Formats: sequence, structure tokens, C-alpha cells
Amino acid sequence: MECLNDPNIDLAVIDQFYTNFAEPSNLAEIRVQVDKFIESVGTGPLVLITSGGTIVPIEHNTVRFVDNFSAGTRGSASAEYFLKKNYKVIFLYRLKSCEPFTRHFNMSQLLESLSISDSGLLEVNSPLGEKLSQIVKDYKQQKENLLLVTFTTLAEYLYYLREISFAVKPLGSRAALYLAAAVSDFYIPQTNMATHKIQSKDGPISLCLEIVPKILRPLVKFWVPAAFVVSFKLETDASILLDKARKALHRYGHHLVIANELQSRKREVILVTEKENQKITIDDSEMEIESLIVDEVVTRHKNYIEMGRNVEKLI
Repeated sequence: MECLNDPNIDLAVIDQFYTNFAEPSNLAEIRVQVDKFIESVGTGPLVLITSGGTIVPIEHNTVRFVDNFSAGTRGSASAEYFLKKNYKVIFLYRLKSCEPFTRHFNMSQLLESLSISDSGLLEVNSPLGEKLSQIVKDYKQQKENLLLVTFTTLAEYLYYLREISFAVKPLGSRAALYLAAAVSDFYIPQTNMATHKIQSKDGPISLCLEIVPKILRPLVKFWVPAAFVVSFKLETDASILLDKARKALHRYGHHLVIANELQSRKREVILVTEKENQKITIDDSEMEIESLIVDEVVTRHKNYIEMGRNVEKLI
């Protein structure tokens, strides 16, 4: 499957890889929802954000699986800031990971902020109540501009990503993809999966995991060739981070890599393009670095759209 990273990749090869996974039963339903949402975009910009981690089942009737953990904090926070920038947002995220707006509270905090009055009415208490009121207000203002689509497995993620990409392709440069999901690097072909729960009484097991080809290259070249595409690169070794980010740009041909190191990712990121590196840092613990990241991405996306318009005028 290394040929999937070849610049001269054939679409038939991509389609063949997808046959390793069963198509989600609700794929057509998701496409209808996405198409309807895109109709509301008008002449403005849209961003597809992926968020959270994928799982790889080791059984057809899944009990056990390999999980790529991600809370989805960066993706869900970024979605809110894109909405504030007047983007329509398709949020493709792991089920039960962080969501825009609801990410600010866990259930315990929410229950603590509520009380029942003597008359039996539900009341919201301060100080959490003040924060909750503002978040509810923000959500009510933006809910028509946000479409939530959930995935759990790697197969669901891959099919939904491809289908949504096909749907946004007609938007051309007005579409942006902000690929913040933690996608599995390995998978188990269906033919190698157990049908039922693997029994421990049978002794130790050995799993043979295949490499998941990098989907970014066909996405950029075929699925959304005119869109502005942003990927993320996370490493634990800061000394190799920038080199790997540059190699990703060269290999996949997209526009921007947001590079971050595991321990400092909430305070510092580096925006990497073919021509420059731009470091973004925050010192204020009350500030979310995603607000600055989105500011930069939006500026670069606007410039990209304008550059495309100027080229069209010359043709």
C-alpha cells in the first residue's frame, strides 16, 4: 500500500484500499445531511474539521479494539473560533469526544450549576451559571452554522471523510479542511479479524496489523483539489518535528502543517509552509491557543481564495 503515497497514484488503487472495510450503513444518509447543509453556505467559506481518535476493532462483533486516544479538545475549540469568523462548520468527530460548546462543562459541573426552586422550577446558579448562560447564547446563535457528524471506527472515519470531501468539492477554494483527528496508523483487514470475542482461555494472541496508507495525498490531489488543506503533526521528540512537517508538505502537496510537541501543545505550535515557519505561543492560561491558530488559518485561507480569484481574472 506504499503506492498510495506516490504522487502519480491511481484512483483505482485508492478504491481498492477502501474495500478492506465495510461501507457504513448510514453513509448515504450522512451525504444527504451534508448536501443539505452545504446548500446554506451561499457565497461564504466552509471548513471541515476532523477531531478525536479512531478505533480499530480486532473482532467483527467488536469487544476489543486498538484505540488512538484523543479527547478532541483542539478540534472542538477550533470549531467555535471558526464559527466566530463566520464560517460554516462541518465537525466530523469521534463519538463521545469533545464537542463545540458542550466541551466547557462535564456532567458533574452542569449538575452543580443547577438547583430546583421552592416552586419546582429549574434554576441556574452563579458563577457557573453565568458561564453557562453565555455558552447557551453562543450556541443558539451558531447552531444553524454547525453540522455534527460522528465516527467511531477507522472505517467510518475514512468513508465519511471521503464522502464529505466529495460533497464540498464544488465549493472550490472557499472550502477548507482542518484535519485535527488522531487517525490510526495501523489496521486489521476484515479477513484477519475474529468473528466473535476472542477467548482468553485459548491463550496468548498475536495480531498482525497492516499499515494505513496516508489518505492526505489522494484527498489533496483528487477529492478536494481546490480546497485549502491544513494538517497537524504531533511528535514527542521536538528535534524531528519541523523536518517531519516539511516532509509532509512536500509529499502530500497541501498548504499548511500545524506542528506541535506533545508536552507543549497547549502553549506553543508552529505553522509550517513551504516558505516559512511561524511560531505561536501563549502565556495567559485563560487564553486558548486555538483562537490564535484559527486567526492565522482564516487569514491564510482568505489570501488563498483571493489569489485564486486573481488567477481566474488573468485566464
